[in-house]
Amino acid sequence: MFVISWMKRLSSGLLASMALMTAGAIAEPASVPLANVYQQGAPLADYWVSEKLDGVRAYWDGERLWSRRGNPFQAPDWFVSDFPPQPLDGELWLGRGHFAQLSGIVRTVRPVDADWRSVRFMVFDLPLADQTFDQRLPQLRELVSQAGSPYLALVEQQRPGNHQQLMAHRDKVIAVGGEGLMLRRGASVYQAGRSDDLLKVKRFDDAEAIVVGILPGKGKYQGLMGALRVRLADNRELRIGSGFSDAERIDPPPAGSVITFKYSGHTATGLPRFASFMRVRNDEPKAVAVP
Repeated sequence: MFVISWMKRLSSGLLASMALMTAGAIAEPASVPLANVYQQGAPLADYWVSEKLDGVRAYWDGERLWSRRGNPFQAPDWFVSDFPPQPLDGELWLGRGHFAQLSGIVRTVRPVDADWRSVRFMVFDLPLADQTFDQRLPQLRELVSQAGSPYLALVEQQRPGNHQQLMAHRDKVIAVGGEGLMLRRGASVYQAGRSDDLLKVKRFDDAEAIVVGILPGKGKYQGLMGALRVRLADNRELRIGSGFSDAERIDPPPAGSVITFKYSGHTATGLPRFASFMRVRNDEPKAVAVP
């Protein structure tokens, strides 16, 4: 039964996978800053630190919320009614450990008021290309404070201290269900692309990939999914066989799905080592015509 189900999933999903790759489903967006990974020795006195939220990246252009790939979030009018007219960069967030529930809420074409009342737009930057983050942060605090919206909040920023203090802060956040920390260089301007102006501080690395195959299991996984074959951003392929729940092995992500996986370093050939499934990255709202 699994083989039949897998064949149906694969045949129906390959076209979607190809379309996603063509459209740059895991390509880096060109409009927002993206993070590199923190390494000990970085000049921490130059940075601010905040919690890395497990939310959905969103950009407020002063009138509407947009996703990383340029699709509008269908947020209720009352949700954004008190947002300022200035652009804001942040994440839609439902709380630690609620990413799956959040993604279901924000992807809907017809928003459900009761669901959105628990969502917050957590703001961490003010897109002003001619000012440093040190200059933008006080303005950002003032904007959020003056807005007075219960659905708009500022991500707390503080100085990180030394490396040992940063690691203690990271571990404290992870202990209560958080993902890690983010470092923002105070002297950095708001610019697109990946750089050391923004750094992730986590216990492990993570990345995204597209599912291109579902491999049947053996032994205790007989009749279930054994592993996923995924395509990375550089078009190389990788097999991921760990990190799945029993429910996910019974009903695995179909071909064409974008997933997030964690790993520890790289092999001699540059492939992620000890790759383990984290979740399906299904946080993109459905594409609709924008009036």
